[in-house]
Amino acid sequence: MKRVITAERVSRDVSDNFVFQRSILAYHEAAERVSGRVLEIGTGSGYGIEIIAPHTTHFTTIDKHRAEGLTLPANGEFLTAKVPPLPFADGTFDCVITFQVVEHIRRDGEFIREIARVLKPGGCLLITTPNRTMSLTRNPWHVREYDKQEFSALLSPHFTKVEAMGIEGGERVMAYYAKNREGVERITRFDPLRLQYRLPRWLLQIPYDLLNRLNRRRLLKENDDLTRSIRMEDYRLVPAHEGCFDWFFIAEKAE
Repeated sequence: MKRVITAERVSRDVSDNFVFQRSILAYHEAAERVSGRVLEIGTGSGYGIEIIAPHTTHFTTIDKHRAEGLTLPANGEFLTAKVPPLPFADGTFDCVITFQVVEHIRRDGEFIREIARVLKPGGCLLITTPNRTMSLTRNPWHVREYDKQEFSALLSPHFTKVEAMGIEGGERVMAYYAKNREGVERITRFDPLRLQYRLPRWLLQIPYDLLNRLNRRRLLKENDDLTRSIRMEDYRLVPAHEGCFDWFFIAEKAE
């Protein structure tokens, strides 16, 4: 049976452009900061590999599923793994990147502890996750989302330095976000009892996925020029504030 591809896996589809361009920015920012042996947790469809791998001596990327058509560079390898734990020895990597993953991990404290374990002394973690205060509705694929203080508290026990950054959007991004909000409000008006926040996650995942995909395609149909016009340059990495779409934290392990 063919595995269902959830809308949680960001693609190059035009209807995903709002999210895809933001994701690409995170990889380009990471590429400026990584070197040596690098681990990526959460390969997804693999669009970040070509951005990160050239800046490494060896690149390892892991996910619980291998995307169809995934290609790797000469210095790269892919492993199938469910995390935590991580299938690596202590102090294996100079850098770890994990983008839009931790919100899916039930044992998030163990996940971060494992990342710190496989980093070399002085190694760095680059990690992104959605800013809960900018979410328009509950995402049942996420175990939880974080505000800035919660995310800092998750990382701080395991790293000597944590730099709190975030990704904010410019004028075109915010115009699309406003249109998206209107679409979400049209859908959620049929949930006056706010059952989305009371029912079990597993029961809501498929309906959410279908409605999310339909809403993105409707936004594309009604706002084609705006959707297509968004570029990576319409996003910026800035000191973390409540208007950021994603947190982008940089954490350093003790020497």
